[in-house]
Amino acid sequence: MHILLTNDDGVFAPGLRALRKELRRLGDVTVVAPAQEQSGVGHSITLLTPLVVKQVDDDDGTTLGYMVEGSPADSVKLAILELMGRPTDLIVSGINAGANVGINVLYSGTVAAAIEGAFFKITSVAVSLELAEHFDYPHAAREAVRVIERILTQKPAHGETFERRKDPRGRDYYWLTYAPPFHLEGEPSDVSRLAEGYITVTPLHFDLTRRDEVERMSAWDWSPASR
Repeated sequence: MHILLTNDDGVFAPGLRALRKELRRLGDVTVVAPAQEQSGVGHSITLLTPLVVKQVDDDDGTTLGYMVEGSPADSVKLAILELMGRPTDLIVSGINAGANVGINVLYSGTVAAAIEGAFFKITSVAVSLELAEHFDYPHAAREAVRVIERILTQKPAHGETFERRKDPRGRDYYWLTYAPPFHLEGEPSDVSRLAEGYITVTPLHFDLTRRDEVERMSAWDWSPASR
């Protein structure tokens, strides 16, 4: 299994390191994460400036992954389209320093990274930890991977690319290009109708909970796994 690990707290965040250690039990883990903390940026993407990417080594000198001078959504999009090297089976975003619950999911770069992965039809999970007096990233990482394992047992491109260039100093950077998807499978949507020349009006709401999935997931076996 090839796993993409990202976050919004930055590539050197302790939550990401703890989660990486546990995820390596499930498969190969590649880190592609923002170079700097991006808390609260939501689902922003970079359009007007280049995305500079740098390879990052772990403490033992082995390759950790890549840091991106951009947002969490930038990191996921760039990872899938350019950096992963082979198909991605799972995307995990976190562990975020602070609980991503309620309305906070609309602001969260951690959640946005997982949603970006879902756009590519890849199983994607966002992980956060409520910060209290005795919070424990290693313990949270173990519990998160236990839940992810449960999800994996149950689980049954849209015109964007990156142009790779070099800056005057010889560093690689990437610039997002976009070609509108003029044909989409399934029911007509605002995107397909707009491409056909119509004016589109779309009602929106901010409840991101998949309520059709809640009942089905409640029947899953969530009992602790024996170690």
